[in-house]
Amino acid sequence: MYSRSSEPVRFERDCTAVLVPQGDVVTLPAGSIGYITQALGGSYTVFIEGNLFRIAGEDGDAIGKEPTEPLSLPDDASDDAVEKLVWQQLRTCFDPEIPINVVDLGLVYEAQVTHRDDGSRLVEVKMTLTAPGCGMGDILVDDVRSKLEMIPTVAEADVELVFDPPWNRNMMSDSAKLETGML
Repeated sequence: MYSRSSEPVRFERDCTAVLVPQGDVVTLPAGSIGYITQALGGSYTVFIEGNLFRIAGEDGDAIGKEPTEPLSLPDDASDDAVEKLVWQQLRTCFDPEIPINVVDLGLVYEAQVTHRDDGSRLVEVKMTLTAPGCGMGDILVDDVRSKLEMIPTVAEADVELVFDPPWNRNMMSDSAKLETGML
């Protein structure tokens, strides 16, 4: 969900959050009041007292939200099925300030699925940021890693942050350009 209007929320318990765009981890106390400005990909961006905070999906109960359902795959899922789910999961990763997923923003350069010796899978991703000094870089990388490791049979996701080639708006999908007014 993304809306230009905001949904009011009250924190029912203390909750770990990430200050946007600095990336600092803080604890928001129970009773805090704010507004959800973005709820995409299972995480929430909340505006409280002039600041934006990212709330992880697993902490959604602190603001009255239900956790997302676990991912599933058939036991005999092919590599193609896993790769398709990898790209679906990547599309659930959002910059807390921009309501566009990292794939459509053009931040994901490569995603490869390989088998490990024990039969499990490894996903290797090369991605970048819209700006090299972005304070949310580590948060986005962790989000990508954790969402890919939710995929059944994926034992590890190795997410490498690269800056060559540098990101530019031409890497965005047409729908992302349209959404941001850059078309």
